[in-house]
Amino acid sequence: MKVLEFQELGVEDRLRLSFEGTFDSRANLQAELEPLFDALEARAGGWMPDVVEGRRRRTYSRAAVWQALEEEREESSTSIGLYRTKPPALDSTIQLWLPPLPPKLDVWISVQPMSLFGGEELCRKFTDMVRAWAGRYQATYVKANSLADDQLSGAPYFGRDERTSRKDGFDKVYELCWLNVFGPKLVESVGRDRMLSTPAHLVEELPNGAVLLVLWPTAADFASEAARVAQARAHVHLRPDLDFDTVLRTLRERSAALVPVEPRFHPDVAPFLSRLPDEFAISERQRKIAELNAFRPPVPEEWLPVGLPADVENQERVLESYGDLSEGLVAALHTKVPSIFDATPESLTDLDFYFWRENFPERYERDLIDEHTAPALGAFLGGVLVRRLGGTWVPRQKLDESQVRVGNRVWLPFLRARRYMQSRESLLDYSLTQFFHEVERYRP
Repeated sequence: MKVLEFQELGVEDRLRLSFEGTFDSRANLQAELEPLFDALEARAGGWMPDVVEGRRRRTYSRAAVWQALEEEREESSTSIGLYRTKPPALDSTIQLWLPPLPPKLDVWISVQPMSLFGGEELCRKFTDMVRAWAGRYQATYVKANSLADDQLSGAPYFGRDERTSRKDGFDKVYELCWLNVFGPKLVESVGRDRMLSTPAHLVEELPNGAVLLVLWPTAADFASEAARVAQARAHVHLRPDLDFDTVLRTLRERSAALVPVEPRFHPDVAPFLSRLPDEFAISERQRKIAELNAFRPPVPEEWLPVGLPADVENQERVLESYGDLSEGLVAALHTKVPSIFDATPESLTDLDFYFWRENFPERYERDLIDEHTAPALGAFLGGVLVRRLGGTWVPRQKLDESQVRVGNRVWLPFLRARRYMQSRESLLDYSLTQFFHEVERYRP
């Protein structure tokens, strides 16, 4: 049973819920969790899970949930995953901590795309679900927010080291999300009257002393000017030590960082650069696109106007050695870069992306790269020029001088490969994709 992965919908923001609560470990587990799934099934609507995962995946049902929880049960914990097979994508985990540990209920929900929560009705149902959970399972802290905005906020540490963050938790109002539930302890530290008088779309005291606070009617509009002003007002209300103008300026900067930037990459490297933004956190992607738009690779210099004559005794044997080098690269990388079998321009772009994503020049031993990877890559690159552009090898004793003649220029693929493999930055400056397109322009 195949579940829908986030990347299958393209790179988009998502709504993420983090719920921390407690439950009665002395009660029957199924009876204790029934209200959790009652609220989920009544309120999820279009993002309702249809798959439960324990040791294996099953179609969602209460029986499947109980079976999965039993399968995954360990000495002091159990957990299940909830997913969908159709858009919108869902990735959810329900985890229970059991005695001898303090009983604890953690729920994480991510729904993509964030734009799904642009309507008030679905957001109201989501809030109703969280309210039911928080009232039943004594929430200590709950938040639901844009993943991108969460990343920009500094969560979960908010400037603290990890150890301090884990020790203190959310001990003050470091940040306000679209939806928040503050446990009784934090409410009392802020002041219950102050908390209940927060200027926000919804402020509600729950029977167990927690407070539910929703900043804005719809989650998807979190970055709008009006929503940011409301967020700043609520935050400085709960934290009088903060300055409204400073808080609002920071929120506006976060909104600006998420404004879509149209990709306008240099045409020679666009096939390569277009893959890079998705490798960064959602909050960083627009900035990265802007940086890559401004990137201009150096004009390739690995060519000669007049070729050097071959200076090897047995050209056929040397060309066979180039073929062996190239085949070695294919054997080493064919599972990670399947298109390498085809030896096409697209294969070169796939190699560019693979080496960049792996940070290959800086992760692997320099001797291995210089003595094996770079020569093999030079042979493969030269072979692509021969096969796809009608080039002709001119072998030389020094690999860096070995040439492929295309049109009225001779090109130096081994030299290009050596420069390419110097650093992660050099993978951009000396990309295989750009080199191919430059040579292509001189094809007769």
